Amino acid sequence: MTKPLIGTEVAEKIEEHLPGAVVEAGENSILLNSESVLDICRFLNQTAGLDFDYLTNLTAVDYLDYFEVVYHLVSMKHNHSLVLKARCFNRENPTIPSVTSIWGGADFQEREVYDLLGIRFDGHYNMKRIFLWEGFQGHPLRRDFL
Repeated sequence: MTKPLIGTEVAEKIEEHLPGAVVEAGENSILLNSESVLDICRFLNQTAGLDFDYLTNLTAVDYLDYFEVVYHLVSMKHNHSLVLKARCFNRENPTIPSVTSIWGGADFQEREVYDLLGIRFDGHYNMKRIFLWEGFQGHPLRRDFL
């Protein structure tokens, strides 16, 4: 069982390195500025003592006013975990940076989120549907999908 890190403590380290990148931090998670996701994830992956080398899960939630992308990270070296969140406010063309350059396992997970919710991951090398066929109209996990 991994030990969850306190979000506020990790957020302080992020803010020292990338000022303005953290929107808010709680005990269980950190809400990030969506433009800074790639830089923050690279920092968390490459910083000694954090070493988040494994993305266990990437998903998203539709809150009608915005989409929230959720990342569950684990450090195999230190046996600790962290939850990151980032929001997309543009329902017409929601985008967020891809983290496939850091964690290759994000490939299919980002494609799943794109397919089912329509969130594009900028920098993803193969952003196409993974479950539904090309030409399928809409994204079935959106709350406004009919």
